[in-house]
Amino acid sequence: MFTLPLLGGALIGLASAIFLAALGRVAGISGVLSGIFSESSGRGWRVAFVLGIVLGGVWAGRFFDVNIAANQVSLLWLAIAGGLVGFGTVMGSGCTSGHGVCGLARGSIRSLVAVVVFIGSGILTVTAMGVFK
Repeated sequence: MFTLPLLGGALIGLASAIFLAALGRVAGISGVLSGIFSESSGRGWRVAFVLGIVLGGVWAGRFFDVNIAANQVSLLWLAIAGGLVGFGTVMGSGCTSGHGVCGLARGSIRSLVAVVVFIGSGILTVTAMGVFK
C-alpha cells in the first residue's frame, strides 16, 4: 500500500543520492549546519539546504494539515530535547540523517552501530516517559 511516509522516505533517499552525486558530500544535517558557522567556503549551499528543510517542513505542515506533537509540549521541554539532540550529535559524530540515511546506504559499519544506538535510545526514552500506556 502506498502512503505519504513511504513517498517521503523515497524522496529523502533520492535527494541524498543526488546530493552525494552532485556535491560529493553526505547530506547529514548536523555537518551541513555546523559548516555554516565553521567553514568559509560553501556557506551558500549550506544555508540553502537548511532553509529548504525548514521551509519544506513548514509548507508540508500547512499543506497536509499536520498536527505536530510539539504543540502539546512546553518550550522548556523542546529546548531541553533540542540541547540533548545537539549534544548527542556531537558525541555520535553525526546525526540520524547522516548515519541512518547516508551512512547505511554506503554500508558503513560505524553508521550501523550509531543507528542501533539511536533507535535503542529512542525506545528506552519512550518507554521511560510512559508514552505507550
